Amino acid sequence: MLQVRTIKLFTGTIANKPCDSEADSTPKTITIDGGTYPTDSWTNIPESIVSTVSRKLHLQPTHPISLTRQIIESQFPIPIYEYHNALFPVVSVQQNFDSLNFPADHPGRSRTDTYYVNKDNVLRTHTSAHQVDMFRAKKSLGFLVSADVYRRDSIDRSHYPAFHQMEGARLWCRERVLGGNIAKEVWEDLQKLPSHNLAVEDPNPTTHPERNPLQIPYHKQEEVEAIAAHLKRSLEGVVVEIFSKAREAAIAARQGQALDPEGPLKVRWVEAYFPFTSPSWELEVFWQGDWLEILGCGVIKQDILIKSGVRNRLGWAFGLGLERIAMLLFSIPDIRLFWSHDFRFLSQFSACTPTSITRFTPFSKHPSCYKDVSFWLPSSTTNSAGGLAQGATVHENDIMEVVRDVAGDLVEDVRLVDEFVHPSTGRKSLCYRINYRSLERTLTNREIDGLQVKVRDMLVGKLGVELR
Repeated sequence: MLQVRTIKLFTGTIANKPCDSEADSTPKTITIDGGTYPTDSWTNIPESIVSTVSRKLHLQPTHPISLTRQIIESQFPIPIYEYHNALFPVVSVQQNFDSLNFPADHPGRSRTDTYYVNKDNVLRTHTSAHQVDMFRAKKSLGFLVSADVYRRDSIDRSHYPAFHQMEGARLWCRERVLGGNIAKEVWEDLQKLPSHNLAVEDPNPTTHPERNPLQIPYHKQEEVEAIAAHLKRSLEGVVVEIFSKAREAAIAARQGQALDPEGPLKVRWVEAYFPFTSPSWELEVFWQGDWLEILGCGVIKQDILIKSGVRNRLGWAFGLGLERIAMLLFSIPDIRLFWSHDFRFLSQFSACTPTSITRFTPFSKHPSCYKDVSFWLPSSTTNSAGGLAQGATVHENDIMEVVRDVAGDLVEDVRLVDEFVHPSTGRKSLCYRINYRSLERTLTNREIDGLQVKVRDMLVGKLGVELR
């Protein structure tokens, strides 16, 4: 289950069947972290993405992503919860979408949004792809899954095509309680959770027949009331732990005067929709003057548990983005930094532990260089992952992928700055502004000009646009 990005997967176009001409230029196999897979006309994973799979930032002990994972895990103790942090990133379409009730026309299935290994397999777009397998294994009543996930997306300081999520779930078994009503057991478990002094806004009823329905006939209202209360208290505890540490680090860095270290944190629960939970919520935290969405969660859809072979279990699940939390926790301004090999970045956290963290100190600010590229969209354009396809459209993520393929992390952001429709021909023109800025060095004009030429050429060759 997921943090919210462009598409809510716990959080556009619909998946276009690729044209056969793409297969002509695609290698017959692709190797991802030691696993080799046959390719076909659906394959759309560039080498820049393949190379990130082996990094496993969430397993590097003092990396900010790993430290964030460890802090959250501390709030879900063994043996009730098991931790799964080394699951392989290639999953089937069935695991990633079908098992979680994603409709056939859901935009998340599109090749404009998802990296396809082939028509049957993808790089997981969320940790929920492992949810049914975890339930089916019946190893424990609770688990956390942390992993790298992949989505084609925009280019800016808070989005990257590879990022990390944490999925959590807690189940109760009707067979273990008299009469099969688990509400009493859940309330008893709730009393064992730590209390807190958060100011919580939760104005809506637990269920609503239209906005947040009870799963009739599977669930009783009293069961869902208990499960929702346990879920919310558990996640509120995570917020307390994370933002208390963020405040401590800010004060230690002598930036605490802008905060109120004595005042209680404020959170609010907002009704939401996810394909695999009902009722569902998002949790927002009021932090430095803004409401920030932290995670999505809800009561697990019973049909998912039934097809997982655990018909008599019910419970909750949540999902969050580790980068979003880590950027707040360590005051890291640019998501590209997480993937940096620069010692000036990594060394700042070498002495950190889950109980003692420090805020990031910027080590340089290299100048930006802006370059614009303008083009007409063709009347017979590319499909969602390149190659010619009659009647398909160029998706913005295709443009972002071209820029990433050429310039990688030397680009800070790409923005649409102008669009125009010719009054006579009806042709559409777009202008994108590319901000070249390295995190590690000053780029030369000659280097940037060379990259821009390659971007322009690839836009023509891959997407079929006409440069202006």
